[in-house]
Amino acid sequence: MLAYNEVRKGHVIVYEGSAYEILSADFLRMQQRKPVMKVKMRELASGKVKETSFQSSDEFEEAELDRIPSTFLYKGKGEFWFCEKGNPKNRFMLPETDLGLSAQFLKPNSEVTTVKFGEKIIGVQLPIKMEFLVTEAPPAIKGNTAQGGNKQVVLETGAMVNTPMFVNEGDVIRVNTETGEYVERVQK
Repeated sequence: MLAYNEVRKGHVIVYEGSAYEILSADFLRMQQRKPVMKVKMRELASGKVKETSFQSSDEFEEAELDRIPSTFLYKGKGEFWFCEKGNPKNRFMLPETDLGLSAQFLKPNSEVTTVKFGEKIIGVQLPIKMEFLVTEAPPAIKGNTAQGGNKQVVLETGAMVNTPMFVNEGDVIRVNTETGEYVERVQK
């Protein structure tokens, strides 16, 4: 059990029957009031962010999550199909709503980690950086740097990413899947 003042960024706790990841935790002590822990946390199943304050009487159980190496197979009609790595017979489906931002960066046969809380699969963790082929990129126009020299390109998965002007169609780029930001060009 964790006391209210032991909760830190990165911890995963059970709160109101669901698993929540702590995004930020600030200890506040105001004049003539009891100290509180102001917390911003994300529910792992839905991805919703919630802000709350914990009192000194609150205690929390650390969530026990199972992480299973998996392979993304394909997408069809808003359903994303996966299988356990090394066991293609053990297939399972997650709806697009359960995947959040990571759905736009899934490409067939990519290695992912499935997160399970109790008996329910609550999400998928992608590698932090992945490589994608640029399928559409507007041409760079000389002198068009008023917006900081960025343009939007479309990746092979259909995701749109802001990149520098020198990125062209056919390039392979590396993208941070947590933030959706361009990292670097891998090859021309």
